[in-house]
Amino acid sequence: MNLVKSTGTFGFYTIISRLLGYLRDVLIAIFLGTGFIADVFFVAFRIPNTFRRLFAEGTFNAAFVPSYSSELTKGKSKSDKFANDIFNLLLFGLLFLILVIEIFMPAFVRLIAPGFVEDSKKIEFAIDLTRITFPFLLFVSLSSFFAAILNSHNKFAAASAAPIILNLILIGILIFGKYLNDNLIYYLSYGVSVAGLLQLIFLYVFVKKFYLIKFNFKFKLNQKVKIFFKKLLPSIFSSGVTQINILIGTIIASFQASAVSYLYYADRIYQINLAIAGIAIGVVVLPQLSKHIYLKKKNKILQIQNKALELSMFLSLPASVALIVGSEEIISALFGYGSFDNEAVLNSSKALYYFALGLPSFALIKVFSTFFFANNDTKTPFYISLISVILNISISLYYFKSIGFIIIPIATTISSWFNAIILFIYLKNKDLFKFNSIFFIKFLRIIFASIVMGIFFKYLIIIFGNQLIYDYNFKSFYLLLSVLLCLTLYLVVSFFINAFNYKDLQLKY
Repeated sequence: MNLVKSTGTFGFYTIISRLLGYLRDVLIAIFLGTGFIADVFFVAFRIPNTFRRLFAEGTFNAAFVPSYSSELTKGKSKSDKFANDIFNLLLFGLLFLILVIEIFMPAFVRLIAPGFVEDSKKIEFAIDLTRITFPFLLFVSLSSFFAAILNSHNKFAAASAAPIILNLILIGILIFGKYLNDNLIYYLSYGVSVAGLLQLIFLYVFVKKFYLIKFNFKFKLNQKVKIFFKKLLPSIFSSGVTQINILIGTIIASFQASAVSYLYYADRIYQINLAIAGIAIGVVVLPQLSKHIYLKKKNKILQIQNKALELSMFLSLPASVALIVGSEEIISALFGYGSFDNEAVLNSSKALYYFALGLPSFALIKVFSTFFFANNDTKTPFYISLISVILNISISLYYFKSIGFIIIPIATTISSWFNAIILFIYLKNKDLFKFNSIFFIKFLRIIFASIVMGIFFKYLIIIFGNQLIYDYNFKSFYLLLSVLLCLTLYLVVSFFINAFNYKDLQLKY
């Protein structure tokens, strides 16, 4: 496996998905803005979308891939039996969970959006929409199971392309938004669940080559299955800690009008980079790293870990710098149309600025957690993540009344850096990771290239000042031009100072 190429494959389809997601959100911003209806939809959409990120973006992989990979070495019959046991338990467990939550949806929505309780119309609307979107959880969880099997066989394209279906369906609905009027919000909600079903069917077409479903109503909790589920819950929490922090932020933000929407739009921007800098690298690295750890190939382990960390920083640091430098211009150019007014731009850009400060830490958490998962250790990152979430909640609740919604991205960033640093300390102390001789030199070069790019980006923002103001209709073109120029400069500088080596494209891991 080639780490850079495999990450590129995963990243390519992920970028396509995120760009379509951006187009979807632009249309949502135009039709819904940041008012009452937008807040309700984002709460209803946040739950399935959070579970999608928790399950689909490497979390399920963390528990499944190491165990399934070890079964593969024993033969296809062993791996099929293990996979089938997991599938059937997952299927019936999820069906039971969804049935229970659908019945008790009013209590569930009051739990995830307590700020809506005082407005009876708002809470009833949120309950109706969440009931419609919640079945997505079943489909996306089973899709993640199929994706994990494909990833175990070093097949990353189909799994990373599947989320494109959701965005295409929602975009299709939004295109007819002006004809749907008040029913638009319901069509979008039904679209979420229908897209989940189509994603599941899409992935099964590809996974049939490696695994065929066999329904079995006789559950046997053998030792291997017990070990898997013992690893699954901690891995969901630890690998998905950033998403959990965002979900908690949404719950707290529901007490302030439009705050849920401000956070949603800011979240959409930095998630584009995180999808590659953290999630893609973690997903791609896990199967090979697990294999080399099982075979005790120390040189390969060291090589993969350092290259994964280096690639993560190469992708996340310049993005972080760019988002810090141009947060307001970026939000304005991407979402500043229709119902998305100047106040919405200002508030969303403030949230984006503080999220951007934490972007490298979000990526580091994904990569460092993968190092633990490859060693079949999900408990350590779970405990560290639990402390991080408690820290996040404490900061958010303590300052929310005095500062408002902006404390949420600040608290998320502080708790995420804490999480990343503690993960690193534990990795070093347990002798699960060490730097190779070249890492720090490459890291300093990446920082230099990122600073040069950031200065150039600031210069372009000044030059295109009149074209990036809120009222200018073609501001997105000038933002795109600036981004492409900065990306070109970053790659050129990185090439000349050897922050990134072309030979890495040929390396096998």
